[in-house]
Amino acid sequence: MLTSQRQAPAHRPSSTRWIALAWVALQGLSLQGPAQAQSPSADTPAPAPTAASTAAPTAAAGTAAAFTADLRLLHQLRRANRLGPLAEANTLRPGLAGSPADADQLELDLRHHRREWSADLWLQADHPQGSATQLRGRVKQLHRSGEFGSTAWSLGKKVVSWDVGHAFRPNDLVQQEQRRSLVEAPLEGRGVVQLERFGAEDALSVVWANPEHLQRRSDDQRLAAESALDLHAYRHAGDLDLHGFARLGHHTGASLGTAVAWVAGDELELHASGRWLQRHDGWTIADNGALLASQNPWALAMQGSTRQWLVGMQWTGVQRWSLLAEAWHDGTAPSRADWRTWADRNQALTTFASQPGLPAAALTGAAGNLAWQTTPLGGANLHQDNLFLRLAWQPEGWLLALDTLWHPADHGQMWTARAQWQGDRWRLEAAWRSVAGPGDAVLRQLPTRHSATLLAVRSF
Repeated sequence: MLTSQRQAPAHRPSSTRWIALAWVALQGLSLQGPAQAQSPSADTPAPAPTAASTAAPTAAAGTAAAFTADLRLLHQLRRANRLGPLAEANTLRPGLAGSPADADQLELDLRHHRREWSADLWLQADHPQGSATQLRGRVKQLHRSGEFGSTAWSLGKKVVSWDVGHAFRPNDLVQQEQRRSLVEAPLEGRGVVQLERFGAEDALSVVWANPEHLQRRSDDQRLAAESALDLHAYRHAGDLDLHGFARLGHHTGASLGTAVAWVAGDELELHASGRWLQRHDGWTIADNGALLASQNPWALAMQGSTRQWLVGMQWTGVQRWSLLAEAWHDGTAPSRADWRTWADRNQALTTFASQPGLPAAALTGAAGNLAWQTTPLGGANLHQDNLFLRLAWQPEGWLLALDTLWHPADHGQMWTARAQWQGDRWRLEAAWRSVAGPGDAVLRQLPTRHSATLLAVRSF
């Protein structure tokens, strides 16, 4: 990642000037061709994926060269939580751990396809409130594809998404995308060597994911970075889409999965997915008997066998109303006992810091350890059992949606509201998210209590 964090001098171009410069540059490129359809965000209603969306033929894009681009202007509002370990840390030592800040971002996503080659370059200027502008750049995708006989192949950095779920996908073996993001952003591909065969009613895909990581240590191959051999078999049978999955990971070993999507009628679709894992990566804390650690005690480590599953339905009614409901279990997420241990450590650190006459160094150490307690809050699923509901209305050109994620274990809730307008080349979106529930719910411990976004996207 190309990052610049130098303090901005007084004559540094403002955010408005950055926008103007990018706009002029794009207009000068005179990019031709129709605007590309926007890829749906994690909160956009969509039917469960079928083979057409999860295993599309690599070479089907044609041979003509094409440039497309999206210019995105994003304003993010964040309000810090008054509960949780980060709030406690900043109470003890104000400013030590930082707090969620508002930010303005200007992003340019450039995509190019020419014969067998495809590339996706992402550039960002990020200006957090009170900080210098940070410049970043990533090659999101860069791969070559082709065919020999009836087999298609791909080599390089590519997005490969599988499974039938919406809010969670147990069998998204290669991409392992974190779903339900507040702001849609281009996915970053994984290094792959991929072979695919397609029939009239079936398909088979074999992927060597992250081959470049094969010689790395296990600690450098956690989660989606693991080098693994993945397989996806698909068959269409009447109203059913049937999927089978298999994986052999470098250190997590074997896993097997299956999924099904059933179009039960004009208005109802049912889907389910399940996976068994021989081993998995999960959060653990180093316990050396001391309350205060000199470095972050939290780390991902290999754990034992577990299961993941999801069941869901989507109803689409008259006047473009839809309802999505999904329930899932993720055995790789922390258990209730894990969160009780985590909460006990928070309490112990807070009690230690409240002692009268505590030296400044010890107080700073307690604040730092409380800030490190936020580490496991960044997982894809915070609880093993989850329920997701979303109601949406899609009149012509618009999307209005309200959804909630609910944790039965502690009654924590995450609410999201979204309004989106899609034109020929413009997309405008406003979104709001807030966490609710009892004060001791895990979701209530997140650093951010409320967040909102305003997004404008211009396609070229």
